[in-house]
Amino acid sequence: MRTFPLVIAICLVASTSALAAPPVKTVESKKGNVLAAANGMTLYTYKDDHGGVSSCYDKCAKNWPPFLVEGKAMAEGGYTIVDRKDGGKQWAKDGMPLYFFIKDKKMGDVTGDGVKGEWDVARP
Repeated sequence: MRTFPLVIAICLVASTSALAAPPVKTVESKKGNVLAAANGMTLYTYKDDHGGVSSCYDKCAKNWPPFLVEGKAMAEGGYTIVDRKDGGKQWAKDGMPLYFFIKDKKMGDVTGDGVKGEWDVARP
C-alpha cells in the first residue's frame, strides 16, 4: 500500500504542471505565424504599454480585451503576469501585455495588426 500515496503525488504534480503553462499556441495567418490564445484567437501588443504595465483600460479595453490569467496559472519562460490597475492579472510576452481584438472573429484573423500604428500581432 505504500505506492498509493506516490501515485496520488504524481497525479497532483502532473495536474499542476498542466495548469501552470501559459495557455498560448502558434497559429497560421495571412501575415505568417502569430501567437494565439488556446481558443485560437490572435494576440496583440500595444505600443503605449511600457515596463510590463498595461495602459489599455475603459474604451480601449472594450475594443482590445486583455488576455487575462485564469485560475492559478504561473509565469513561464518569456511569459509573465502583470497586475492591472482594475485588479485583474494579464498575460505578457517579453514584458508586453497581450490583448485580443474585438473585430477578429475566427482563428487566424489578424484584423488588428497595424491599427492606428499602435497595435501589432504578437509573434511566437
